Amino acid sequence: MSDIFREVDEDIRNERFKHLWDRFGPYVLGLAVLIVAVTAGYKGWQYWKESEAAASGDRFVAALTLADDGKHDEAIASLTEIMNDASGAYPALAAFRIASEKAATGDIDGAVTGYDAVAQRRDIPPLVGELARLRAAMLLSDSASVEELTARIGDLADTGNPWRHNAREILGFAALRGDDLSAARGYFQEILDDQESSQGSRTRAQLMISLIDSREGKPAAEEPGEG
Repeated sequence: MSDIFREVDEDIRNERFKHLWDRFGPYVLGLAVLIVAVTAGYKGWQYWKESEAAASGDRFVAALTLADDGKHDEAIASLTEIMNDASGAYPALAAFRIASEKAATGDIDGAVTGYDAVAQRRDIPPLVGELARLRAAMLLSDSASVEELTARIGDLADTGNPWRHNAREILGFAALRGDDLSAARGYFQEILDDQESSQGSRTRAQLMISLIDSREGKPAAEEPGEG
């Protein structure tokens, strides 16, 4: 008797399943097909992105080779194409390098404009944007006023900024060029007081302070062990 009930129960379950399948089966199949299609599409897109990145990388390396060979105009043309149509981080890298190449060819105005444009980009890390600002200021350090350079990179000279040593040197030299000896001394002294300043920065800062002392009529500071 129990076997009969079990068979009846199985028939009922089978009938319910058939009814449910007739009702919802097409949707289940459609969903399965959609999942497969989306997965395949994503994999295809991922492969395409990786291929594009690899191709952009090859083009960027080729452009750098042109630059290393002294073919700056050809390098700039190639980098401009990369900047306009490459994928990933390469457009920003190309824009930065274009500015460097223009500086190498003596096109200071073009280089400064290029670095300024890089600094305004939102698809680069802040540190790279700050480096672009610093590069532009370096190119202008022989001609721009202290006020203009301060407006450009004054905040980069703040304590804790990774570029502070370079920014202080640029501003110190600019102040010295403008005969603001007090401001110049302040920037170079900040370099000496900063425990993280490189030895090269310290040496240059000490030389500049000695120069400022001589211009102010002060005796040069004695080296340790003298006297």
